[in-house]
Amino acid sequence: MDPTGNESIDLAAQLRPAILRLNRLLRRETQTFGVSPLMVMLVSAIDKEPGIGVNDLANRENMRAASMSNHIKQLEAAGYIQRDQTLHADKRRVGLAVTPEGRRLVAEVRKRRTDWLAGRIAKLDPDDRAALGRAAKALQHLGE
Repeated sequence: MDPTGNESIDLAAQLRPAILRLNRLLRRETQTFGVSPLMVMLVSAIDKEPGIGVNDLANRENMRAASMSNHIKQLEAAGYIQRDQTLHADKRRVGLAVTPEGRRLVAEVRKRRTDWLAGRIAKLDPDDRAALGRAAKALQHLGE
């Protein structure tokens, strides 16, 4: 089987809109918290790498440093992150760290999204649930 052949193209054409739709629906679950999905993603990214700088975060997320700086200011004003000079040996550098409130936000958003998705999965017939179980690992590999 040719992985670049018509079979792969057909499967990609079926998966792409389904994944995009699910992503949009999951992002909507963030609205209840009064923050954007981008802000939740940024808090999560900072939590995974405490001490990351604004410029490094902007590069990693493919954003302009000025735009990232604005998002960081909003997150800081909301109490979700803080700047911390103690996270680097070089005291001239200021790193970002997530506050306990920021961790709570990320945990609550994840729980809400997981609960929403679990509710949708529970409504599927057993064969579709089994198919999703088999597909989950493949989808993880696609994202690597």
